Amino acid sequence: MNKLCFSPMAKNDLVEIKSYITDELQNPSAAVNVLTRITKKLRLLIDFPHMGAVLSSIINIETGYRFLVCGKYTAFYRYNDKTIYIARILYGCRDFMKILFYDSSIDDEIED
Repeated sequence: MNKLCFSPMAKNDLVEIKSYITDELQNPSAAVNVLTRITKKLRLLIDFPHMGAVLSSIINIETGYRFLVCGKYTAFYRYNDKTIYIARILYGCRDFMKILFYDSSIDDEIED
């Protein structure tokens, strides 16, 4: 049986999604519904880990990531040794390339 694991950042993404919808949009029931839909879709990966598309099919970078669209959100994950590792869950309009692959240490070197 496959195992579903969430990175600390993915867990934080879920908290931020719920918080934003609850606090900023003032809709706690919608927040619960959105998180329920996301987690329900992610649980499908336990039985169908290759269900998500290979990320390198839409970007020009070789990577082990796959992605799964969950409504207005996209989950980025890797599958290895019967473990589905959810790395991030991002709103569809965000710049996922920058979030997933940008090395902030480059800015530190430039500022020095």
